[in-house]
Amino acid sequence: MHIVHLAIVGLAACVALPAAANDGTPRRRPLEAQVLERINHARQNPRAYAEELRDYRRYFDGDILYLPGDFNGIYTREGIAAVDEAIDFLERQAPLPALDHGDLLALAARDHAEDQGALGATGHVSRDGAGPSERVRRRGGNVFVGESISYGMADADAVVRQMVVDDGVPGRGHRTLLFQNNFRFAGVGCGGHRRYGHMCVVDLAGTIDGAPDLSRSASAATRAVPGQARAR
Repeated sequence: MHIVHLAIVGLAACVALPAAANDGTPRRRPLEAQVLERINHARQNPRAYAEELRDYRRYFDGDILYLPGDFNGIYTREGIAAVDEAIDFLERQAPLPALDHGDLLALAARDHAEDQGALGATGHVSRDGAGPSERVRRRGGNVFVGESISYGMADADAVVRQMVVDDGVPGRGHRTLLFQNNFRFAGVGCGGHRRYGHMCVVDLAGTIDGAPDLSRSASAATRAVPGQARAR
């Protein structure tokens, strides 16, 4: 069973390695870096990613996905219908800027992956009751963040594809997060999971630390009242 979880807060509300380098910054582990790379590939090249999904859809037999070498198959809720819907979305999606890596966001994402992985838990609330905003705040950031979680996938392509296709998720919330234009930074935290084997947490924000983007807010306010300076 492979599942994903989504949280959008503030704005709308694996290999074991040391968590940090000698200078205190988080060490980027291979899977985590690959997940961000694949997210950026999809954001920057949506039509090329649509072609990849066209190749992926040929591995379906009804609602069961049989990837090469997997003779047991993976049961999906929507089958190729969700894939085709994702392809249509990508064909209409304009390219977006790449997300820069955010150290603080990555630390917060990794905190949740380590907390849940040991317990085999799911969802966006840690064992002490903290949600995405609070975890970023504890790392020294702010609350304007979004979060997606994938369980059961140990491969970066599979993690990102799962979020883009968003099989069985009303509103395609994970895809919406990945293609949100005002997000500019992301941090990924992956690790083992007691129940599903693997999990990856992706925390996204408009700023490197989850603070509100005041420059964008000011720009939007100016556009909203273009004649204010001339009012009498």
